[in-house]
Amino acid sequence: MRIHLHLLQSATLLLLSVSITVLFLPAESDVNNGPPFSCDASNPSTNSLPFCNTRLPITTRASDLVSRLTLDEKVQQLVNTAAAVPRLNISAYEWWSEGLHGVSRHGRGVRFNGTVTSATMFPQIILTAASFDSHLWYRVAQAIGEEARAVFNAGQGKGMTFWAPNINIFRDPRWGRGQETSGEDPLVAGNYAVAYVRGIQGDSFKGGQLKNGQLKVSACCKHFTAHDLDNWNGVTRYIFDAKVSKQDLADTYQPPFRACVEEGKASGIMCAYNLVNGVPSCADKQLLTETARQQWGFQGYIASDCDAVAIIHDQQGYAKEPEDAVADVLQAGMDVNCGSYLAKYTKSAVAKKKDLQHDIDRALVNLFSIRMRLGLFNGDPTKLEYGDINPTQVICSKNHLDLALEAAKSGIVLLKNDPTLLPFSKTKTNSLAIIGPNANTSQIFLGNYEGPPCRNITILQAIEKYYTNATTKYHQGCNFVNCTSASIDEAVEIAKQAYYVVLVMGLDQTIEREKHDRLDLGLPGNQENLITSIARSAKSPVVLVLLCGGPVDVSFAKDNPKIGSILWAGYPGEAGGIAVAQTLFGDHNPGGRLPVTWYPKGFAKVPMTDMRMRADPSTGYPGRTYRFYNGPKVFEFGYGLSYTKYSYEFISVSRNKLFLNGAKKSDSVNYISVSELGRKACDSMIFSALVRVENHGEMHGTHPVLLFARPEKGGNSNPRKRLVRFRSVKLSPRKIKEIEFVVNPCEHFSYADQDGVMVIEEGTVYLAVGDVEYPIDVKLQK
Repeated sequence: MRIHLHLLQSATLLLLSVSITVLFLPAESDVNNGPPFSCDASNPSTNSLPFCNTRLPITTRASDLVSRLTLDEKVQQLVNTAAAVPRLNISAYEWWSEGLHGVSRHGRGVRFNGTVTSATMFPQIILTAASFDSHLWYRVAQAIGEEARAVFNAGQGKGMTFWAPNINIFRDPRWGRGQETSGEDPLVAGNYAVAYVRGIQGDSFKGGQLKNGQLKVSACCKHFTAHDLDNWNGVTRYIFDAKVSKQDLADTYQPPFRACVEEGKASGIMCAYNLVNGVPSCADKQLLTETARQQWGFQGYIASDCDAVAIIHDQQGYAKEPEDAVADVLQAGMDVNCGSYLAKYTKSAVAKKKDLQHDIDRALVNLFSIRMRLGLFNGDPTKLEYGDINPTQVICSKNHLDLALEAAKSGIVLLKNDPTLLPFSKTKTNSLAIIGPNANTSQIFLGNYEGPPCRNITILQAIEKYYTNATTKYHQGCNFVNCTSASIDEAVEIAKQAYYVVLVMGLDQTIEREKHDRLDLGLPGNQENLITSIARSAKSPVVLVLLCGGPVDVSFAKDNPKIGSILWAGYPGEAGGIAVAQTLFGDHNPGGRLPVTWYPKGFAKVPMTDMRMRADPSTGYPGRTYRFYNGPKVFEFGYGLSYTKYSYEFISVSRNKLFLNGAKKSDSVNYISVSELGRKACDSMIFSALVRVENHGEMHGTHPVLLFARPEKGGNSNPRKRLVRFRSVKLSPRKIKEIEFVVNPCEHFSYADQDGVMVIEEGTVYLAVGDVEYPIDVKLQK
């Protein structure tokens, strides 16, 4: 039962009551009967053309098609909303669709106005990343890919190129889009990129199984590169010139994109708005062509962020006239413009003798190759592979809804816990007060780049539905999440009447989002005052549940004994209400770990525009992320508690010494470059570390095991420590598992020097799991 003593929710929240959205309704008249495609076998005027011949190589087909286009027709293919070419039976195509954590309503390629009205909304990426479970990431991406194909097969998609994942590094905790990323660690970001790309594109978990490069869906890794500022103190992403050292590019900003291309085999890359060292990302030939295509072997298309070409002239002033901006991006290697700039100015650029014909044709071959790999030039897609993916069978299916719940639960992080407080007893918890602006809303669970979810259930509703022994009392506490006004006295009175109190606080999209970075790291408005006032008056220590993407400084709660437990639940997707309720009552044992450092409020003094990763003691600059930051922390990267206890032990390590020849000396440190060692020597040094993990408690748990490497001389250039491997394991009570980690010293013991060259230093490197370490001695000889 529920006693309503005070209710500040607006009438719109009635729409968010527990419900399953009706998915399959009579189709609206403006919805297509089927998906768009080219090379219709029933059209005799075009079905014999070489570009429709599926026996030919795709590059041959694409080149043939491009050779048949006029300049006017070519220009209309260089923008995200590509026009049809009726005389060649080529359908229109929309390049811009979004699928960050579910098929999204954002972009122009998907509509929810027909038989399909919803899609499964998985947790925002920052929470999914906290599971440190690559297999889970892959399965979620698989599900998104299936639902994307199903929407297309239903005739409600205009394209199959989805502009995700966001694999930028969550460098600064104030970034409004940090919630979209997998956190601050390059290894995690790279692993996430690979898992997502393989999953959504239809590859196997280990990769290499795409048939002739055929794609279920096309993934696009963004935003290339060093992009992690939206709008801070008047500096916008459109004009920001990121000053990035070769060192930081090599071992922080570029590795996720390299993994995305080389291992994930992504078919798309998006270049960013910002300049890097004075050059717009979309006009940087060294970045797009020399690095991505030539060094990494990228085979796909490169899209601009939306209107990123226009700003090169209009806002950045890098190009003197619009036609120069067009020439800059096409000659750099960009293929398609999200926006209309290339449609407006490419023809006039050619007329001004910008010598773009070769670049235009190259771009179009890349673009049509992707559409052919998606099967859109092979006849009716519903009769081909993936054509049998039916929306009635996959969209909002039980399997996908169960997966959304699993992902939400797997990411939840227990930051603090009085063992006598959580989990609540399901039989003995008789009275419970639920207080806070995030307690009775489900919209917040979706984060950004969301779509219409299959179902809505708030934390309050989930507790009432599944744990009926407890009498719940609810109060919103604040007028809004920004908490400019708090009804503290009324909320305190509610809290006094319950034995346990759960406070559901945090942030939302009005506070952190695209185009809006935070200026501080505290909870907004009067939230902190509300929390401490209730904690002071409550009968028992209270539970604080935080819904937010970026980290917040909750030192006041961490240090307050009247606040017994703290849970971070990110933006947990449509199953978030159930996931939090099950965690509170012990039907789920939390095992997530923070994928970002939680900094104190004082970190906000550091300019967000300072891109340096490494600390500078001479100026007091503290550095960034757990690898280099030397200041105080609220919670560390990788931190997370459980309702049970785990221990670790190194059972065996196949090497404890490494001897390397060819050492050089700099600043009294012996080192050797990885490139000088060569592939054969690097492969010969690979060794394994066997770690025993034991669950000492009485609850089953899913537990991420994180293996770090900590150099004895870690300092300004060499990271203080770095994550080298991770694995999520399931452990029953009082059970043991052994995990083998493969360690590659050339990859895991190296760092970038000031020239961006990866080097290994002489000295002792400690492998570390939890508080257990194992030394590896690295000896270098001339």
